[in-house]
Amino acid sequence: MIYARDLMITELFTLNENDTLALARSLMGLARIRHIPVVRADMQFVGLVTHRDILEATVSRFADIDADTQADLDKGIPIAAIMQTGVKTITPDTPVIDAANMLYTNKYGCLPVLEGEKLVGIITEADFLRLTISLLEPLT
Repeated sequence: MIYARDLMITELFTLNENDTLALARSLMGLARIRHIPVVRADMQFVGLVTHRDILEATVSRFADIDADTQADLDKGIPIAAIMQTGVKTITPDTPVIDAANMLYTNKYGCLPVLEGEKLVGIITEADFLRLTISLLEPLT
């Protein structure tokens, strides 16, 4: 059986509650990621910021706000104001099939992996695509 610990990414990009929307936007762009866990000291998981959260916090382009003004606004918005709390999580011992079902049925993009309250990894839809490719390659 394959478990979350076998698939999860452990080299994580994280933010804290006092970081800004500007930093989150920059990090997502540079690292090419769509989910950033929010942690306190010692990797205590407190929430999640997604690409969708950032889009919802962005002033519409139809409002005639230029990029510089949007960047200034982003610097004043703390992550705590836009992050999701009450996020569904899993443990390293969660079977991958259960994690896949949770992602699929709930239309989640990721599942943070916790040991107690400590963030130890994350599993995303991309990880399942990587697993699928590795399982299908021998068949081609």
